[in-house]
Amino acid sequence: MNVVDAHHHLWDLAVRDQEWLDGPGLAPLRRSFAPADLEADARASGVTATVLVETVNAAEETPELLALAAGSELIQAVVGWTDLTAPGVAEELARLASLPGGGFLRGVRHQVQGEPDPDWLTRPEVLRGLRAVAAAGLVYDLVVRPHQLPAATRAAAAVPGLTFVLDHLGKPPIASGAREPWAGRVRELAALPNTVCKLSGMVTEADRTSWTVADLRPYADTVLDAFGPRRVMFGSDWPVCTLAARYGEVVASARELAAELDPAGRAEVRSGTATRVYRLAGAPAGQAAPGTVPAGPVIPPAGRAGAPDCG
Repeated sequence: MNVVDAHHHLWDLAVRDQEWLDGPGLAPLRRSFAPADLEADARASGVTATVLVETVNAAEETPELLALAAGSELIQAVVGWTDLTAPGVAEELARLASLPGGGFLRGVRHQVQGEPDPDWLTRPEVLRGLRAVAAAGLVYDLVVRPHQLPAATRAAAAVPGLTFVLDHLGKPPIASGAREPWAGRVRELAALPNTVCKLSGMVTEADRTSWTVADLRPYADTVLDAFGPRRVMFGSDWPVCTLAARYGEVVASARELAAELDPAGRAEVRSGTATRVYRLAGAPAGQAAPGTVPAGPVIPPAGRAGAPDCG
């Protein structure tokens, strides 16, 4: 049973500081994490491919991530960073693609969750950058908080040729048990056909010391119902997830949350959606143009009876 982990991080503090690790409760993460630190746990959980995601808004990081992917059998795609507001964003994306490992570049992300302007995503210069990402055949990962979801929806509507991948369900307040206004805003985003969602980042938004799958289920059910499993993918958010759970526990919790889907739906969440969206090895040829959500009907969920980090 092959699993794609569509969201994890790596960093080397000897190369670059990660200032966000100075946040409260993050001391266990203040060390370097290399591919070898993940591989054994990933293989033990049936993970056969991963997507490596940026951690800081730094131009130097993306070439390093691409080089890591080139030297790894497990990492099959990279979501990097570039300055979306720069006039030369298209040229920079082309440069990144030409670097060693550049063929692994599948997407771009910016730490929108840290932007004080809740409408940052709809600024004219940002929308221009997002159109360049679409033209480059890449996807755009959204790391936002609930109050930023309306702007994310407007941006996705303004750039219909770009696939927007919502990281961590939009960081709902799981620890408090509150669902609104997050749920309504997620449904508005999901109504757009060029959006997908990662079933990731939940254990660190829950009570990190006492969370249960039952605590996560209302939030997972919301996105599965809103997007349909053909537009939902699993991600571990390792090593950030280790603040609340071991890697295998995160994989197991996602498996349990998808257990009531029919076999086709479970396969989509486990690997199918990520394989298509990030164009991983094994993606059906010609099924979808790069940078777009694959066409076809959403598989219904049949058989149904905020943390200060990099994201």
